[in-house]
Amino acid sequence: MIYSLYISFSSYNLATNSSRPIGFDNYARLFEDPRVAVSLANTLFYAVMAVPLEIIFALVLALLLNRMGRGAGIFRTLYYLPKMTPAVATAAVFFLLLNGNSGAINQGLAAIGIQGPQWLVDPAWVKPSIVIMALWTVSGTMVIFLAALKNVPVELYEVASLDGAGPVRKFFSITLPMISGAMFFNVIVLSIAAFQVFDQAYLLFWRDQSNASPEASLFYAIYLFQQAFRQFNFGFAAAMAWLLFVIIMAVTVIQVKFGNRFVYYEGDR
Repeated sequence: MIYSLYISFSSYNLATNSSRPIGFDNYARLFEDPRVAVSLANTLFYAVMAVPLEIIFALVLALLLNRMGRGAGIFRTLYYLPKMTPAVATAAVFFLLLNGNSGAINQGLAAIGIQGPQWLVDPAWVKPSIVIMALWTVSGTMVIFLAALKNVPVELYEVASLDGAGPVRKFFSITLPMISGAMFFNVIVLSIAAFQVFDQAYLLFWRDQSNASPEASLFYAIYLFQQAFRQFNFGFAAAMAWLLFVIIMAVTVIQVKFGNRFVYYEGDR
């Protein structure tokens, strides 16, 4: 990290492994390069869309598994298997599923009278398609929620039932407060991961450089990768990395400062 900070203030030559100090030129270029702003905006839009959906989807799966009795272990294993699938294989599957003309998703929509979009071509649907792919590997978050749900005292639900509380009231008055710590942790971790999104977009849109990829799929980490390992602008790429570090740090501090107020700890009175 210290060395990357050093070369962010220099013009680094990979062939000779040497650097020439250039001051703040790389950081000034961050504000001059329009693709930096575009990639950052795409990344922020993705994070705002993906994190809530991943939290909701993972929590729903965890609630379903938590209600199961016999056979729950089998379903936990099945739900976790997508997390073990190599990213390349997952991208290949979703490339077929999201094909606008012959993909299984659009065929299913057509069966109920809905015309599916061009997921991988239409700029308005590019980021939602990547979010759908991200939901495929949400099982890691699901496991954390499931562990938190297992630790909610059953006595609380029994007392609530005696008081006439229904399922919805139990969920908002008991379940959510008792798993708020896990919720807080997952939001922070998923937010950090969302700002570093790379695999899904790269494998779907940028792996084959012979095709023109939609600008809506240009995320910050992908542009950083291009600058470092395709253009060999390591100094500029290092400056981009430090800007991302500052952004993630700022977002995390804000989440900790304000989100921690809504977290229930058993030691609180």
